[in-house]
Amino acid sequence: MLHPKIADVSATRHILKTFGLRASKRLGQNFLIDSNVVKAIVAAAEISAGEEVLEIGPGIGTLTQGLLEAGAKVTAVELDKKLPAVLAETLAGYENFKLVQGDILKVDLAELMPAPFKVVANLPYYITTQILLALLEKKLPITKIVTMVQREVAERMTAAPGSKTYGAMSVAVQFRAEVRVAFDVPPEKFLPKPEVTSSVVVCDVRESPVEVADEEFFIRVVRGAFGQRRKTLANSLAGAGFQREKILQALAAAGISAERRAETLSIEEFAKLASVL
Repeated sequence: MLHPKIADVSATRHILKTFGLRASKRLGQNFLIDSNVVKAIVAAAEISAGEEVLEIGPGIGTLTQGLLEAGAKVTAVELDKKLPAVLAETLAGYENFKLVQGDILKVDLAELMPAPFKVVANLPYYITTQILLALLEKKLPITKIVTMVQREVAERMTAAPGSKTYGAMSVAVQFRAEVRVAFDVPPEKFLPKPEVTSSVVVCDVRESPVEVADEEFFIRVVRGAFGQRRKTLANSLAGAGFQREKILQALAAAGISAERRAETLSIEEFAKLASVL
């Protein structure tokens, strides 16, 4: 061990006090204070020595330290301009760490991470969905994404057709990855305590997603279908701007009843509908 554990309530409070920091509500900051949770996240990511890992929002280095101790080569992207100076101290001596100050949605990840890599992150809850979908849609050489999210979001990500939580996000994520919940993390494992329970979700990125003619059009169809959940597919898609006559023809050709609702369709059925439409 090169350093004392950061994932400890006393160590975290000491670091925050030393650098005059407070958790930013605007950036959705909650600091993990349990080393066992850090170990469990690293284990879920199945880190091998020398493996390339992208971390989003390293904070004061809590999860980063666990990844580095496992031998990962970590490239971390941090938006908060106050934290690079902190990380220079808390992670001093780790040669397998690189910090990039910036917005993950604006950083050129294709240039930053050209070789196959994993993403491991405790994402800010207010922007979780946007970041996850951006990572998956960019077709980067990502093999696995392990992220802490709000449990409600985890339920939507892993939802099956026919369930109340199955929606456009479920389809968009599962279209590109096999998704499962690894474990839940209660509020008391953070400083300050969030108001919700968290879940660690593992996304194994598919080498070949479900085949569609046009991915952007496929996602447009999915979002249109879920735009008005209580309506039938025909009515929802018409409300999203598709021509009713073409919708009915496409549904018939795809072998899907116009009376069905979006939450009953599998990803394969959505793919077939989008291709025909």
